[in-house]
Amino acid sequence: MARGTMILGALLCSLCLVVRGVYSAGDDVIELTPSNFNREVIQSDGLWLVEFFAPWCGHCQSLAPQWKKAATALKGIVNLGAVDADKHKSLGGQYEIRGFPTIKIFGANKNKPENYQGGRTAEAIVDAALNALRSLALDRLNGGGGGGGGQDYGRQQKYSGGSGGGSGGKKAVIELTDDNFDRQVLNSDDVWLVEFFAPWCGHCKNLEPEWAAAAAEVAEQTKGKIKLGAVDATVHQGLASRYGIRGFPTIKIFQKGEEPIDYEGGRTKADIVARALDLFSANAPPPEIFEILNEDIVKKTCEEHQLCVIAVLPHILDTGAAGRNAYLEVMLKLADKYKKKMWGWLWAEAGTQLDMETALGIGGFGYPAMAAVNARKMKFALLKGSFSEQGINEFLRELSFGRGSTLPVGGGALPKINTVEPWDGKDGELPVEDDIDLSDIDLDEFDKDEL
Repeated sequence: MARGTMILGALLCSLCLVVRGVYSAGDDVIELTPSNFNREVIQSDGLWLVEFFAPWCGHCQSLAPQWKKAATALKGIVNLGAVDADKHKSLGGQYEIRGFPTIKIFGANKNKPENYQGGRTAEAIVDAALNALRSLALDRLNGGGGGGGGQDYGRQQKYSGGSGGGSGGKKAVIELTDDNFDRQVLNSDDVWLVEFFAPWCGHCKNLEPEWAAAAAEVAEQTKGKIKLGAVDATVHQGLASRYGIRGFPTIKIFQKGEEPIDYEGGRTKADIVARALDLFSANAPPPEIFEILNEDIVKKTCEEHQLCVIAVLPHILDTGAAGRNAYLEVMLKLADKYKKKMWGWLWAEAGTQLDMETALGIGGFGYPAMAAVNARKMKFALLKGSFSEQGINEFLRELSFGRGSTLPVGGGALPKINTVEPWDGKDGELPVEDDIDLSDIDLDEFDKDEL
């Protein structure tokens, strides 16, 4: 019994080896995998017949000797490849393989292979290959592409944005090519998120609307400092090769003077926008805090930002330069912390802009005071905690989450702004009183009158 079991086990092992070894390195059939499929087949100018097989499939084992024989006959003329679709399920899924063996012909348009419907003998395979080769040659003769493909998809999904961050949709996604990539991306001071896609890739098609919508929002929120681009990697193969693109879609982040890094976030609009704003925040300088000197400063700052944060600081005589600078340092620190919110920052000395203080309800709690104004909605929120790093941070954090109570701006419009001189950075000085000359006054007579 033991001997019989050993013999049976040896036979099963032998069968397993035969099944797994459908093709070998000595055959003229080219083994195709996810790591070399794009390079060997999609990027090739030649004709390919590709068999998708499963090692356990009896029909695949029957086809194997005929496939090898045809590969040898067509060597140097037409390429015959084989994909173990049981092992490389991603390739099988990509080409919607439902049964084994399935043979596909990759001809003039590599992105739309045709199904092979011929016989399973070497002669039938060679005949079909030569017919397909003739069709490919005639297609080229008549001006057809015949190359690596991507043109049909390029017309369908083309990101036509030119050189700048456009206003919306696909126009905000910048189309990148072998010719313009270095100039647009590598030589730019801006940060780039670049999608490398393939026209036949289902995941790329799913990403397309999210990528386009994110590009429009990112362009607006970062004033074009973060750009989203796209490369058809099946057309611009030099770029795909340079950056080692192996799967689609692949997204890489490019920053001037640094090696590109992989984007590893989610693929929704919200995910992409969040990552872009993080990059913007990391690369942007702290916002500038402007003193309110005239109406133009207030109008520009408040109308160009979602919120403008306005501080009213005590009179210089109450704090001196050191005290005022301490308040401004706290504001600058918080402005840096919340810089990706793209808020505007202003300050004024108490008493110089009384109309503004009245419109924003400032002054009732003393100075320093702070309000955040939404000029589009003409509403404001008032800091009721302490004018400290912690107090302001809590106030701004609530605003960043859309929380906190708001009130309408008094008068329903930005208040009148007085034109004032800028602070010179020095301590304040008490006004000099005029000396009174008492030499002409008869004090004795004054005393008599008083009596």
